[in-house]
Amino acid sequence: MFEQWLASQDPQGVANDIATSTKWMVDEFRAAGISKKLGIIGFCFGGGRVIDVLAADQGACFSTAVSFYGTRMDLASASKIKVPVLFISGDDDLLCPIGVLSKFEKIIGNGSRVVIFKGRGHAFAHRPGSTEEDADAEQAFTLMRNWLHDGLLVNS
Repeated sequence: MFEQWLASQDPQGVANDIATSTKWMVDEFRAAGISKKLGIIGFCFGGGRVIDVLAADQGACFSTAVSFYGTRMDLASASKIKVPVLFISGDDDLLCPIGVLSKFEKIIGNGSRVVIFKGRGHAFAHRPGSTEEDADAEQAFTLMRNWLHDGLLVNS
């Protein structure tokens, strides 16, 4: 079903929606004096789009990101990313190979980090299928929260 859904999506439309939302949030937060930078989080297909967004942004609006088991990520975009990214996945995830994540971590640098959950497959954090997966999901969300705290609040 994913391939069918994906075929119905306009990649430029997705990119335009993200750019429009980003501009609105940055403008609103700056006007309110809340923040000058944003964090971005994506899961699965969205986890892959995090890479696209950061490569296009080049550090202008975003100061950090989290990619949960991103799919269809373009390694050529990694060198354009100027902010640290936390990559979270499972070692049984066929859609998000660990080797690819390690390459992103190395190319991006800037304190980027890969966290791999043993025995976990795709979507374990947002669709846990067992008590054990639920515990790992909680841990993954805690890692995400701490990452965003450090990237957005402590270093802002």
